[in-house]
Amino acid sequence: MKIPFLGHRREEYADLDPEGIAGLLAECELLRSQASREGVQLDDSVESLEALDQVVPRWRDDEEVLPWLGNDAGLYLGTVIVRTVPGAAWEIRSDGQPVVLLNTGREFDVVELGQEWAASGAPELSQVYAEVAEE
Repeated sequence: MKIPFLGHRREEYADLDPEGIAGLLAECELLRSQASREGVQLDDSVESLEALDQVVPRWRDDEEVLPWLGNDAGLYLGTVIVRTVPGAAWEIRSDGQPVVLLNTGREFDVVELGQEWAASGAPELSQVYAEVAEE
């Protein structure tokens, strides 16, 4: 399996195994661990996004954890979108950033959205999902 952010950044991203990439992006170990401690089951459902929005953000006090958790939150949001919104798919931009692409052509930088959520709680993950699902 070719994974762009593990090396060879100049490779063509079109050759990548979409299922392998989706599986890797869905791991989100730090977020899953943090959610589990709070009693939230991350089952790739819309309801799990709503539950995450309700978790007390204890991670905001830890400057080392915050960016990693934000990254995981964005990847988890993208995973839920790709698995539940018809026509949504992961795309790896030429800079190696994973984004969600809708069949309308609209692109969502879910990692950036996850970073914003982790830092401030806004936009809520479930709110972003609702916006994406409407399209």
